[in-house]
Amino acid sequence: MEKFKQLTKIKEIYANGENIIKYLKNINNNKLNTIEDILISYDFQSGSYIKEFSNTPEYKDKYCTSLANIIDDLGSFDSIIEVGVGEATTLNNLIRKLTNAPSDIFGFDISWSRLKFAKEFLADFELKNITLFTANLFEIPLLDNSIDIVYTSHSIEPNGGKEEEAIKELYRITGKYLILLEPSYEFANDKSRERMKEHGYVTNLYSTAKKLGYKVIEHRLFEYSSNPLNPTGIMIIEKKSSTSNGPNLKCPISLSNLLKYNDSLLYSKDSFLAYPVIDGIPCLLKENSILTTHLLTNYNEYKTAHNILHK
Repeated sequence: MEKFKQLTKIKEIYANGENIIKYLKNINNNKLNTIEDILISYDFQSGSYIKEFSNTPEYKDKYCTSLANIIDDLGSFDSIIEVGVGEATTLNNLIRKLTNAPSDIFGFDISWSRLKFAKEFLADFELKNITLFTANLFEIPLLDNSIDIVYTSHSIEPNGGKEEEAIKELYRITGKYLILLEPSYEFANDKSRERMKEHGYVTNLYSTAKKLGYKVIEHRLFEYSSNPLNPTGIMIIEKKSSTSNGPNLKCPISLSNLLKYNDSLLYSKDSFLAYPVIDGIPCLLKENSILTTHLLTNYNEYKTAHNILHK
């Protein structure tokens, strides 16, 4: 996280209304957005999506109603997750519009600050049975076939050039359906396509899914887009898995079980790694891991076992 040294400067850039990712890309003359760029940019933007929601509630209502109808038509399911949940302005509306909301509801984002807003925003609507956690889109701390419905809403968007890695990881954790609401390069005009390339957005999700041999059961322009220059496409991928794993959070490095140590720490007995829990939000980026081989060692028992005496 070398660019964290630039946070004071980035705060000034954001305050002046300048583009954070553009500034960060120029530091190393990168053409594509890095995970670090995306994390910093979104973390500074935290709260802005709730402001936008309050200014245009009708749009989000229509967007989520359409998505809820699509999911309802897919049949029964027990779990759902929004990848790149942000401030939960989509998840909040969607869950309340589903005919039968599942028992297990998850959302993760790379930015802890966005999840702080999401937690409070969901509480405003008395939605408290939702598990939020930080994670990397490319290293999701869940087992294969863990979640029945996995969906995105413009969260793969800034990861142009990494379409294959993103789809593979999302498909891995999917149990039944993967729904992608992302910039639609295929259905965009020339001006929109140029803008997508300039911003480092994804451009070939559909062709990548087909190349991987996934079963795409729907691919079209979505009914609603907040920006005409960034049209939203919807792609639904069906997955029929022979096994199903429970939707339990895992160590992002080893995918081993995480146990609760106290209110501020989760740990894995198998990988010897611990992860902080800040304000009730597990921080499960691999960069958050802490090596704790002796977390469970009882010092008094250790002294007795090794005949160690105080002098």
